[in-house]
Amino acid sequence: MISTLPTDKMANAIRALAMDAVQKANSGHPGMPMGMAEIAVALWAKHYRHNPTNPQWANRDRFVLSNGHGSMLQYALLHLTGYDLSMDDIKAFRQLHSKTAGHPEVHITPGVETTTGPLGQGITNAVGMALAEKLLAAEFNKPDLPVVDHYTYAFVGDGCLMEGISHEACSLAGVLNLSKLIVLYDDNGISIDGHVEGWFKDDTPKRFEAYGWNVIPGVDGHNVEAVSAAIHQAKLADKPTLICCRTVIGKGSPNLAGTDKVHGAALGDKEIAAVREALGWTSAPFEIPADVYSAWDAKATGADFEAKWKQVFDAYAAKYPSEAAELLRRLKGELPAAFESTVAAFINSTIEKKETIATRKASQNAIQAYAQALPEFLGGSADLTGSNLTNWKESVAVRADQAGNHINYGVREFGMSAIMNGIALHGGYLPFGATFLTFSDYSRNALRMAALMKARSLFVFTHDSIGLGEDGPTHQSVEHVSSLRLIPNLDNWRPCDTTETAVAWAHAIQRNDGPSTLIFSRQNLPFQERTDAQVKDIARGGYVLRDAPNAKVVLIATGSEIELATKAADALTADGVAVRVVSMPSTDVFDRQDAAYKASVLPKGTPRVAIEAGVTDFWYKYVGLEGAVVGIDTFGESAPAGVLFKHFGFTVENVVAKAKAVLA
Repeated sequence: MISTLPTDKMANAIRALAMDAVQKANSGHPGMPMGMAEIAVALWAKHYRHNPTNPQWANRDRFVLSNGHGSMLQYALLHLTGYDLSMDDIKAFRQLHSKTAGHPEVHITPGVETTTGPLGQGITNAVGMALAEKLLAAEFNKPDLPVVDHYTYAFVGDGCLMEGISHEACSLAGVLNLSKLIVLYDDNGISIDGHVEGWFKDDTPKRFEAYGWNVIPGVDGHNVEAVSAAIHQAKLADKPTLICCRTVIGKGSPNLAGTDKVHGAALGDKEIAAVREALGWTSAPFEIPADVYSAWDAKATGADFEAKWKQVFDAYAAKYPSEAAELLRRLKGELPAAFESTVAAFINSTIEKKETIATRKASQNAIQAYAQALPEFLGGSADLTGSNLTNWKESVAVRADQAGNHINYGVREFGMSAIMNGIALHGGYLPFGATFLTFSDYSRNALRMAALMKARSLFVFTHDSIGLGEDGPTHQSVEHVSSLRLIPNLDNWRPCDTTETAVAWAHAIQRNDGPSTLIFSRQNLPFQERTDAQVKDIARGGYVLRDAPNAKVVLIATGSEIELATKAADALTADGVAVRVVSMPSTDVFDRQDAAYKASVLPKGTPRVAIEAGVTDFWYKYVGLEGAVVGIDTFGESAPAGVLFKHFGFTVENVVAKAKAVLA
């Protein structure tokens, strides 16, 4: 791939583009791209298998810029190697609607595999990608026909390693022996506040050795051949590898290199001129010499990489046609043809059985049913499998030496969630993972990133309210459901019984433009009778569960509070008050319905009362300031669930009183 052009000139092209783009935008981080330029040359010009003309080639290596603030490094590489990223795009760095956002964003810039910037999550996504590769390879590869065979590379900085999520993810990567994960650490000793020794003195090599990684310390990060040799050595290891590269941040800047001043601000015209003189870079801003473009151009070699893989895949498809078709289906994210009939049959079975069970158990039943049609299901739990119930009869635990479809993530809620995002972005699996709802706080930024990236990650949260009982307020969710509803593009489902649970799972699986949460109870909830039309309307997020002619008040509820709403409706009916009960398992999905449907469920002018065992503020958008909410705006208490519901006013008498008050 490399011509006879000196590698320092290739690296300096990165430096020039980084400092020029940041200067033009008057915003950005030039120091990391300038410091990691030789590392980038070593990887991208000597080892990285990709095809700029087909960024989605199935067997490409994955590259993750975990220290995503240095985004101009990746943009420079993509532009120079031949991706659909023009010099005009580089000039539009950090501008509205450009392909070169402040931090790399998947689905926006060709060649970007994941959205990075929140430090630590990129390396964790990379762990997920490497895990997906390992499991797919074990499932599909045949002797002499390795159709799944690629590396996952990640660049990380001190910030990524300071974030706690890096411990969660890298610890698990070591346990699972993800040998095709190679991480290059930009050890420049600088973060925003200055020299890191005042707040970061970890012995990083020993830390990763303790995780079970292969560690290559003391590499000169400005020596292309030394870095390349380390990558070659890493490929021979039987465990994940950390390559520790000592670098100078902002290398090439005569007055700012090695200081925090070059981390996150433009260099200024005077210093940029000094850099050009120091490097011998005579080209004008945003101009790259033809010989540099020629040396970097990866289109021909990329096409050759893909062509050679296609020969292997064609031989595989000829010998194993069903496996080849299945692999392609899964990589495309398409559901099996039999899935819809599986869903219909399972929903009908819930209607026939009319079970009164906890929705967490109803969830496990749904997983059991749908797993039969979804070999791409990859479940898991953060050390709560027996409580979250995310395993199924045929599930097999993933181990270092054993492929499977259920991951014991350990007590690593944040790591689990970001690993799931990496799995989803890699393709080939539909990941779901679980913890208690109150611990969604630990996962929250990964949930936000899933929504931002439109990743098909399914987050299961059980023990969803004060109904958890004796464990007390530390474990009882109060604000969590409402807070999750605030995240754009995240569908949240809180079903009330077995049938709503079956529909919620199906909807989450069928969604192809973002993540979903599935929120379940610990305690048993009764089955609700429905007509066929009502069952169909569950998928619209909210629907009329019970009705009466000329209803005078609407009771809106979700999850475990549906039982309370129906009992209160009975009491109000006995008092001569006609009541409509609306079940709203997903406010997010309901809000996307057309105005006519929403008005048919919540008729204008009819007084409303919302009932949910959580904070009340969210519900006023449905009931209005003249309506009422039965909720809880304090933390819980430690006591049996039944005692708590009564203590906090989740009683028929209180709901009836609230309903009569809004009618007064």
